[in-house]
Parts: sequence; structure tokens; C-alpha cells
Amino acid sequence: MSLDVIVNGEPKSFERALSVRAMLAALGLDPKKIAVERNLEIVPRSTYDQVQVRNGDRFEIVHFIGGGNAPARVAPEDKPFTVAGRTWRSRLIIGTGKYKSYEENARALEASGAEIVTVAVRRVNLTDPSQPKLVDFIDPKKVTYLPNTAGCFTGEDAVRTLRLAREAGGWELVKLEVLGEKKLLYPDMLETLRATEMLAKDGFKVMVYCNDDPLMAKRLEDIGAVAIMPLASPIGSGMGLQSTVNIRLIIEDSKVPVIVDAGIGTASDAAMAMELGCDAVISNTGIAHAQDPVRMAAAMKLAVEAGRAAYLAGRMPRKNYGDPSSPMTGLI
Repeated sequence: MSLDVIVNGEPKSFERALSVRAMLAALGLDPKKIAVERNLEIVPRSTYDQVQVRNGDRFEIVHFIGGGNAPARVAPEDKPFTVAGRTWRSRLIIGTGKYKSYEENARALEASGAEIVTVAVRRVNLTDPSQPKLVDFIDPKKVTYLPNTAGCFTGEDAVRTLRLAREAGGWELVKLEVLGEKKLLYPDMLETLRATEMLAKDGFKVMVYCNDDPLMAKRLEDIGAVAIMPLASPIGSGMGLQSTVNIRLIIEDSKVPVIVDAGIGTASDAAMAMELGCDAVISNTGIAHAQDPVRMAAAMKLAVEAGRAAYLAGRMPRKNYGDPSSPMTGLI
């Protein structure tokens, strides 16, 4: 007759009566390295020879472990940069403001490799309609224009501006920013949420400039934003990323592209944003106000590419102490 028991939740059968010690031997376990519980009662190690296993007994056999194995690190998937169904090779977006001239802007664009430029909507100069125009230097048929609502402080102003932009060029992919005040140029998130909802209902595909609040970012996505654009720091400040934790949380929770917008001051800022896993980076002042904008544009291009490659490679774990690269064995 077989002896049927449960060991660590699994049924086990033995062909003859046996002691706890004999059962452990049959299971290939060292009695010195484990503890045994039978039917919710501890079996002292000193009684393993005397305690007999009975049919129907339930055993828990445990040992010490070091807290579990480190989880396997899975490399991130290299997805293309796609917004609202359109895909671009470059993950750098540049602005078209603050340059000395449209000609300099065009040279910086070429050096950057960017395929998207943000453009503001302003009144035509009726005094001198022959003045140079952006489209004469940056062809909207070759580069994606991304109309934005820079300078808008209410949802109504933003919606009105983008409806004019759509009429002027047929653009439905737009960048929304609704500012709260003129000193910090932080977004007014209540107005931003309201404007996003109005624009989405009006058929626009809205990429939204916002603060680095993960809850607000998720709400924007839920009401129709096609891309989330949290600030790194105040617009035009060049201070770089001030909250990598919040940006990372936004990235982890977002199902639409996350593009760091505002405050990127130099190439290392762009690289840091991309290493966090951002889908793209916007830089306007960081390029336009550099001593050599064209060279900085080229640097930003390389930084975005390097940051993306580093993100996909997966950085090494941070350590508190040194770890020699060469083995210590075999030293002379």
C-alpha cells in the first residue's frame, strides 16, 4: 500500500512506512539545512528518526534564501517615433523662434536632421508684406510644420489660433500650450485640459505641452491627446531636466508618445531625456541662443541619437562602491 502525503503543496507517494528523516532522504534533502512542519506543527530536528510519516500528512519544508533572484532585465523595444499614425526618422524637433534670421534657422534645421519644426501663428505684416517669410526658407512640403499656440493664455484663444492654422495650411496635427502667467510660462493645466477636449472634438490631433504631473498627463491622454509634452524646466530657461522621477513616471504610464518640451539647454540635457525613454525632444532656445546655433543643432542631433541608443542598451545598475573591471585573482 502506498503512503500518500502532501509536501509543499504537491502530492507525493512512498511505497512503505518511513520516518521523517527517511522521507527527507528520499526527497534528496539535507536535514541540517531545512525545517519541517507537519500538519501545522513544527517537527524538531532531534525527532526526525522517531516521527513516522502517516497517510494524509501535510508537510511544509523550508530553507533560507537570499531574498530572491534579481529579475531578468529585458531590453526596451525599439519602436519607431510615430504620432497619430505618422512616423519620422528623427526624434529631435526644433523651433523656429529666436534665431537671428530665417536663413540661420534653415541651416540649423539641416544640421539637426529634424523633420518637424514648431511654428507660431501671427498676424501678417500689412506695413511691409514683402518681408521674408518662414516658408521661403523651410519648405512645409519637405518638413512637417507643427503649428503651436505660443502666447495663448485661455482655451478659447488656443482653439481660435489653431483653427486659423488649419485654414492656412490644412494642419490637423498641432501643438497646444496654454500658459498661466508670463514670468514662469508654466502651463495653466485647467485651461489646457479644457482646450485639449475642445480641439479633440473639433478633429485636431493634439500634442500637448503640460507640467510634469503624471496624473495630469494621464488625464490629457484620456481626453484625446495624441502626444504628451511635459516640460523639463521653464520655457527658454535652459535649466534642463528638473524632475527625472516625474518624467519617468509619465513615460511608464503613457500609451502615447512622450516628448520632453521646454528647458533643454544643451546636448547633455537632450541625451538625459532620451535615456529616460522619451520618444523625442524639442529644442528651440537651446539651439537658437547658442553661440553657434548650427553647431549646437548638430550636437543636439547626436545627443538625441546617443541617448536613444543608451536607453535601448540599458544602463548598468548603479552601485554605491567601486567594482574592479579586472579580476583580482592571479595578481603578480
